[in-house]
Amino acid sequence: MTPTTILSPSPKGQVILDKVKTFIKDHIAPREKEYYEYLERAENKWCVIPMVEELKAKAKAQGLFNLFLPGVSGLSNVDYAYVAEHLGKYGFASEVFNCSAPDTGNMEVLYKYGSEYQKEKWLKPLLEGEIRSAFCMTEPDVASSDATNMELSIIPDGDYYIVNGKKWWSSGAGDPRCKIGIVMGRTPNRNRGRHQLHSMIVVPFDSPGVRIIRPLSLFGYLDYPHGHMDMEFNNVRVPKENLILGEGRGFEIAQGRLGPGRIHHCMRSIGLAERSVEYFLLRSSQRRAFGKRLIEHQVNQHHLAEIRIEIEQARLLVLKAAHVIDQNGSKAARKLIAMIKVVAPRVMKNAVDKTIQIHGAAGVSQDFPFAQWFAGARILQIADGPDEVHLSMIAKMEIIEQMRMAKL
Repeated sequence: MTPTTILSPSPKGQVILDKVKTFIKDHIAPREKEYYEYLERAENKWCVIPMVEELKAKAKAQGLFNLFLPGVSGLSNVDYAYVAEHLGKYGFASEVFNCSAPDTGNMEVLYKYGSEYQKEKWLKPLLEGEIRSAFCMTEPDVASSDATNMELSIIPDGDYYIVNGKKWWSSGAGDPRCKIGIVMGRTPNRNRGRHQLHSMIVVPFDSPGVRIIRPLSLFGYLDYPHGHMDMEFNNVRVPKENLILGEGRGFEIAQGRLGPGRIHHCMRSIGLAERSVEYFLLRSSQRRAFGKRLIEHQVNQHHLAEIRIEIEQARLLVLKAAHVIDQNGSKAARKLIAMIKVVAPRVMKNAVDKTIQIHGAAGVSQDFPFAQWFAGARILQIADGPDEVHLSMIAKMEIIEQMRMAKL
């Protein structure tokens, strides 16, 4: 079997991909403007958008729901990677197919590690697209690049756990349908190592003591209607059956959650880079400067060539990571996952940046989406761990591998 075959969609994956592309062409692309106009007019922007609910019903009826979850969709991570690239081209497309973060990661956690009670109570309505969820990991008062710094506490108290602490960048918590958060915090135990001191627990957001303090802006964008929230958990009593997998298993769960999730967002980043190229070509073929079209200037041709090289390299690397996860699991793909986490946002950011440049002043105005795309690309160099952490891990693993091969 050739590398090209290995990294291509399966027959089933190709059928689903074709259906997704057709759905996007027929139902999502023509209504993109309508989506943003609705948000612009809405008095309360933390809202459910009727158009999205309508499209969700259509996607669900066509069997195009929950495509990210292999155990439900029957797709491999390689199959879904191709789908994710196309979903990334439109800001609300992932939600239409019930494939948007952080719900995807939360559903993976509940599917892989949840009890039957947890699956029935929360996974089922999430899979049906009836509720939304948040993932609460990052904290404002510690350096979250080292997740062992986490201070929020999850303390046993009879048949309950008491949750106390702060979280921020709790993505999705602004959505009025967001009913739960998977919260990671410290469960102290002197007999455990530093990576066995944290747990994950499902916290219903209507519990007494859960408070949204404020939405956080991303380079000035509040990311309606889902948002990234600054939150407080003040003596929140949560039943013990809400704890996922067991005390001290938080980092174990996190590793299982983040692997496939990074495939998703890296391919979405590549999709947006591809859409930037479309804008780049359209603008540069229409505008003239110094006697010729912008695309005829060599400097712009070189920019286009560099973007194309970067996109193709990044896509192949992400697909390779997806293939290794499919074959051997997330642990075996750790180095590749770290690599794509660094590469994909860089490629997206550069593609958007060059597209802004070709548009001139219009590129930074509200007439085009590039400023928001650029902001999203930049935040991905921090979200899910900053580039520096991933680069350090890549280097350490490379050193160990090279020394092992050299038998040093």
